[in-house]
Amino acid sequence: MANHTNHATHEQHDEHGGHGSIKAYVTGFLLSIVLTIIPLVAVMNDMFSKQATTVLILVMAILQFGVQLLFFMHIRDEKKPRFNLIALIFGLIIMLTIVAGSIWIMTYNQVAA
Repeated sequence: MANHTNHATHEQHDEHGGHGSIKAYVTGFLLSIVLTIIPLVAVMNDMFSKQATTVLILVMAILQFGVQLLFFMHIRDEKKPRFNLIALIFGLIIMLTIVAGSIWIMTYNQVAA
């Protein structure tokens, strides 16, 4: 009886945007490890110029963000309208505006003398 209840609960959970498979989690984990090791090796071995290393780190961070969203946050598995995705995009726009504005202010701030 307990097995039947657990099985029914599991099926119901899958219908409402359940968790991914073990294969998806392992794939996401391995991709996360690789995307972390690549910039680490590049920095530790001083393989590229400063600008190229910075670009590599930023690209790997963006890819890491995508892996986290797809494999662990299940952003692609939603069956309902993508309210979470819209909220995420809005949050990213706000964050980029704040970061770009801060960099702008720090770069071009001139104190009147």
